[in-house]
Amino acid sequence: MKQCIQALLLALLIIVIPGVYADVGGPSAEATRIIEEFSLREAAQPISENPHWNPRRVVVSLPERFTASLPGLEQNLKNIAGDVDLYVDRSENFVLTPEVLAGTDAILSLCNPVTMGNASDSLLWFHNYRVGIDRCSGLPDKQVDGRFFSNSKRLSGPAIAEHSIAMMLSLAQGLPAYSRAEKWDRSLAKKMTFGEVNGKTMLVVGLGGIGSQIAWRAHGLGMQVLAIRNSSREGPEYVDQVGLPDELHKLAARADVVVNALPLTEKTRGIFNRGFFAAVKPGAIFLSVGRGQSTVTADLIDALQSGHIHAAGLDVTDPEPLPAESPLWQMDNVLITPHVSSTGQGSAYRIAIIAAENLRRYLAGEPLLNLVDMQAGY
Repeated sequence: MKQCIQALLLALLIIVIPGVYADVGGPSAEATRIIEEFSLREAAQPISENPHWNPRRVVVSLPERFTASLPGLEQNLKNIAGDVDLYVDRSENFVLTPEVLAGTDAILSLCNPVTMGNASDSLLWFHNYRVGIDRCSGLPDKQVDGRFFSNSKRLSGPAIAEHSIAMMLSLAQGLPAYSRAEKWDRSLAKKMTFGEVNGKTMLVVGLGGIGSQIAWRAHGLGMQVLAIRNSSREGPEYVDQVGLPDELHKLAARADVVVNALPLTEKTRGIFNRGFFAAVKPGAIFLSVGRGQSTVTADLIDALQSGHIHAAGLDVTDPEPLPAESPLWQMDNVLITPHVSSTGQGSAYRIAIIAAENLRRYLAGEPLLNLVDMQAGY
């Protein structure tokens, strides 16, 4: 939990510009721009059509470190709330107590089983600050049914995509090995066999908001882009082919770079396993920026040690934090970052704007943004 809190705090380090938050009268210009730019989807129906919609009390998690880093955010939320009771919880662990949640119909926080277990029957809407809502996957039906969950999907796509491309280029050129050498050693160049990325093939597994941003950048570097998505074979023009989940191994055999951009669900847990790594084109780079538990770590280590996988860039691992004794730390062809790819001023700015806009929409009875299918997990 501590790591999740630190990651979120880093993700929300922004400077609030006066006037960018929604007011009670309607969405701000910035909210409208972000919605359009990132093609954020709104619910099919206004929340006011739900018979249980009756805004009375909203609880917002805002630890002191948040308020220090987000000048003006709390006041903007209060302005949006108007006459509705808005309670600001300063708890550092984002665990809300039954006393705080009594009579609460809306929460802006980090979704976790303890908070959901403490929620009263009046809870209708939960907005999760982060993209991943897997900590609340597998909740009892009584804690999910009839309630609405939203998140920050798509908003961190550019940051994660740039992080992914940076890892790919670094590994392709062998920069981690040079950095660890700590001396002038040109002989390392003999080991740099991956070559230029132009003309090579990338497979993006998970063509959602994040995967699409990665695919667009890879296309701009001259790569052929393949993708896997769960919903259909349709994709943007910069993706050459979109396959379905049962075609993962087939497409992996053609890929020089494979990117894990999947959410964590029961179907994606452990999907990158021994069979997958055996199917991947020999000498490929594996990047993981989705969820660590979708990769079987021992199988990845075997693939790297055998030389079948050229290199790996990991922003997420299983477990997290990655233990100091893991062999991955000692490999010159592995680049590890501590689940920080989504952080940055751009992501935080958008996350804060849309959280406020969704609160405005909820109180106004309008369609909510970024609803999550809790059965699917995203």
